[in-house]
Amino acid sequence: MQRASPAGTAAAAAAVAYLALGAPPALAAATPDDITVGGAALHLEFEPRAFGDGGDAVRAWIRRSANIVAGYYGRFPTARLTVQVLAEAGDGVHGGKSFANPDGFIRVQVGREVTEAQLLADWVLVHEMTHLALPDTGEAHAWLSEGLATYVEGVARVQAGNRSEADVWAEEIRQMPHGLPQPDDRGLDHTHTWGRTYWGGAMFCLLADVEIRKRSHNRFGLQDALRAVARESGGLAADWPIERVLRTGDGAVGTTTLEDLYAQMKDRPVTPDLMRLWQELGIEPEGSSVRLSDHAPLVEVRRAIMQAP
Repeated sequence: MQRASPAGTAAAAAAVAYLALGAPPALAAATPDDITVGGAALHLEFEPRAFGDGGDAVRAWIRRSANIVAGYYGRFPTARLTVQVLAEAGDGVHGGKSFANPDGFIRVQVGREVTEAQLLADWVLVHEMTHLALPDTGEAHAWLSEGLATYVEGVARVQAGNRSEADVWAEEIRQMPHGLPQPDDRGLDHTHTWGRTYWGGAMFCLLADVEIRKRSHNRFGLQDALRAVARESGGLAADWPIERVLRTGDGAVGTTTLEDLYAQMKDRPVTPDLMRLWQELGIEPEGSSVRLSDHAPLVEVRRAIMQAP
C-alpha cells in the first residue's frame, strides 16, 4: 500500500502495479521455508536463488515483521498467511497488497539487490500485515484501513525496538498535515484523496489514542481497542460495518471515543490543532527530527502509546 506522497512517477507506477497484480492464487503446498509466528502458520512463496544470499535476509525480514505485528496485537491477526515475494530489478521493497479469502495472503515486490539494512528499515510488510487485523468495512472507509495501518506501523515498530520513537513522531509532524481537510473537503467518508485516506486516517487514530488514554487515565489506549476488534472479528476475512468496528473497540476500553470522533469527522471537515497536540505530548520539532521533552502535560500519554503492553 502506498503511504508516501504520490508526487513522484515511481509512486504512481507502483500504485498501478498493485492494481494489476490481481487476486491471489490458491494456497500452495508447504515448503521448508514455512514458519510459525505468534500462533500463526506462515507459508512463504519466493525464489531464494533470486537473491544473492539465498533469501536469508528476506526470510528474516518476514519473520521480524510478523513478530512486530503479533507483538502489537497480542497474537498474529490470522491463523494462516501466505507471503508471496516477487523479485524485481533493483533494490529496496517496491510495494505490496493484502488479501483474505479466507486465509491471509500478502504479495510483496522486492528488488533482487535489496540489502539487509533496507529490509531492517522497511515499513511495507508491517503495514500490509496490519491490514489483516481489521475487518473489511468497504471502500468508503478506506481511510480507516489505510490510516490505521499507517499509524500502527510506527507504534508497533517502536514497541518492538525496530524504529526509534523520535523517528516516528518526526514523520508524523512532516506527513500528518497532509491529512488535514483541504477546500471542498466533505469529511473522511466522502473525501478519498491520498492525503485524507492515509494521513487523515492516521490523524483519526492519533486523536483517538490520546483521547482514550486521557479518558481512561492511561489504563487503555487504541491498542487495546484494536486488539478487541481483531479478536472478535477474526480480521480482514470478516465484513463488518464501520459502526460495529468502532462500537467493539469502544466497548473494550470503556469509552465512546471512537464513535464520537467518527460522528464528528465522517461527514464534515475537522481541523484539529496538531502542533498544539504535539507540544502537549512533549514533541518539539528540531531540524529534520524532534526533541522529546519530559516536561509536558501529556508526556505520560506519549510514553504509554509507545510502550509495549
